[in-house]
Amino acid sequence: MNVLLFGSGGREHALAWKLRESQLVEELYCAPGNVGIAQVAECIPADLADPRAMLEVAQQVKAPLTLVGPELPLVAGVVDEFERAGLTIIGPPRASAQLEGSKAFAKRFMERHRIPTARFEVAEDFEAAVHALDAFGPQVVIKADGLAAGKGVALAATHEEAVASLDAMMRQKTLGPAGERVVMEERLAGEEISFIILTDGKSVAPLAPSQDHKAAFDGDLGPNTGGMGAYSDDSIISPRLQEQILRTIVGPTLSGLAAEALPYHGFLYFGLMLTAEGPKVLEYNVRLGDPETQPTLMRMRTDLVELLQALAEGRLGGLPVHWSPNPSVCVVLASKGYPGKPDTGKAITGFDVAESLGGVKVFHAGTVFDDGRLLTAGGRVLDVTATAENLPAAIERVYAAAGKIHFEGMHYRRDIGAKGLRRLRPGGSAPSLGTNPRGAHL
Repeated sequence: MNVLLFGSGGREHALAWKLRESQLVEELYCAPGNVGIAQVAECIPADLADPRAMLEVAQQVKAPLTLVGPELPLVAGVVDEFERAGLTIIGPPRASAQLEGSKAFAKRFMERHRIPTARFEVAEDFEAAVHALDAFGPQVVIKADGLAAGKGVALAATHEEAVASLDAMMRQKTLGPAGERVVMEERLAGEEISFIILTDGKSVAPLAPSQDHKAAFDGDLGPNTGGMGAYSDDSIISPRLQEQILRTIVGPTLSGLAAEALPYHGFLYFGLMLTAEGPKVLEYNVRLGDPETQPTLMRMRTDLVELLQALAEGRLGGLPVHWSPNPSVCVVLASKGYPGKPDTGKAITGFDVAESLGGVKVFHAGTVFDDGRLLTAGGRVLDVTATAENLPAAIERVYAAAGKIHFEGMHYRRDIGAKGLRRLRPGGSAPSLGTNPRGAHL
């Protein structure tokens, strides 16, 4: 069959790579795609902010199955457009995509359905937001209500920092319309993990657990980014904790969506904080995470197209998903200036050498070919991903590969997976209910 993928980042390169492995795929198309995706799929121009234009691409390539990578088209209603035309697309409709499109909607949804989350307040204007700070003390989490490409969260340590963040979002409009309304939350202590499922609204297929690293610098310091790396390893959560997450968070979320007549079919991402009181939801995403997708798909043994077909045909509950026991680690190579304005147009060398190492795949996130040279073209440039028989070996391998690549101003975190290594030390274990919280709010 023909399969169409929408998106242009490292997540979509990983998806295209996995989709291309399937024997069920005859032609693979990606719109708009990127340099790496063009090696495994035919890339087609597309405006991902225009659902109607996206539908026309699907009709042009005669794709009976479409997968959406980024959140913007889902929040804009691309699934609704496809469903009206009778075409199969993986993702939630616009009403359900509010779980990511509006932080205020998501928090109020969790409140209505008693889903564990941080205490919060929603503010519609700057003065109300400053007044609400009194309810949280000196440390508070401030979130832009709308989509902000992973950069809409500020972790304030003092009242002054909180006011400055509110001023930037609500008065200076540094995040555009996304920051016109904000959510303020108590700051939770614990370790953050990513728990992602594929669901038809009833049946659930959990993906292998992963852990993102959002802060720009080692030790979870610096501003939040779209993600500087991630790893996937079964030791991230225990079987007991997974059962608890499914029972107290995933189940109530799906039943809540059903109760509010919000249909859901696709990937659903739960950003969780493992607190001393148990797991709590930090955020929902209505698609796969980036860069969690890269290490997760490195471990997937089940045919991804077969899995998506089962979802579309209502057979998800009867299809087992198989995973490699080997951990996988992804390190993001970023441009100078990221997560602010990136310095682009820099020549990249060593790419081929890195990918020639065994167990390594390099996914393109922000690159372009110009006059025979591979150049940087974004903040997150390459996602170096490696797998090995254990986590220490996977970490060693991914950093050996990253060390082969060079471009001016390149920077990356050197502690991806470090929390997992601490878990492997004597006395360490996968987090479970009742354990002491580790790490910090990323």
